[in-house]
Amino acid sequence: MEVVGVEAGWPRSRPVAQRRVLSQDLIVDTALELLGKGSLDTVSMRRVAHELGTGPASLYAHVSNKEELHELMLDRLLGRLPRPEPDPGSWTEQIVEMARAQLKMLTSYPGIARVGLETIVPAGPNALAYGEAVLAVLRAGGLPDRVAVLAFDTLSLWCAAFAFELGAAKTGETGPDEIAARGKEIGAYMAARPTQFPNMLGLGHILSEATPEERFEFGLDVFLAGLVGAFQPRRNSM
Repeated sequence: MEVVGVEAGWPRSRPVAQRRVLSQDLIVDTALELLGKGSLDTVSMRRVAHELGTGPASLYAHVSNKEELHELMLDRLLGRLPRPEPDPGSWTEQIVEMARAQLKMLTSYPGIARVGLETIVPAGPNALAYGEAVLAVLRAGGLPDRVAVLAFDTLSLWCAAFAFELGAAKTGETGPDEIAARGKEIGAYMAARPTQFPNMLGLGHILSEATPEERFEFGLDVFLAGLVGAFQPRRNSM
């Protein structure tokens, strides 16, 4: 019986897909991609494993649980933030730019701010390096050490809390319809008691009309004015 030959170059079998080597970095990168498309609640070990074409059990050799994964995601993002060389002459401007960059990062990945608020002390390598950078700028401005540390803590909480609020609205956790309905309820309650709430009724529209950017910048202005005015930073003699 004649054997029909195989044409040169004809594949004998389908090529085997190249599987990426599983690592903590790859897991975190994949989780951030998922977060960019959805919300923090959609980023689970099972979902990340599915994206990587493997089982959840294989991830646990690199990440202990979902909570650690979320912390690693936040730490990775903190590593992308600017760390300017401290300048005593423009320390307030540097702090403003660092705060703006932090807010932009946190709101670009809705829900990640919640990780910072729920974590007792973010202590990844990037979180520590970023904290070092902020403290260096504050101390370069001449703030006393205790004031610099507390200012860093206050600023971190402010950025995270503000980003958490904006993120909740962006992901639909707090929808515009829900906010509007709640506003109407509150407005109706106060309108029925005008003598009890003259200021809220007369000025409440200002808050509802203010943009998130305006509210954030106002908070930064008050924060820095308080530092400069109350603590009279000493200037380094150079």
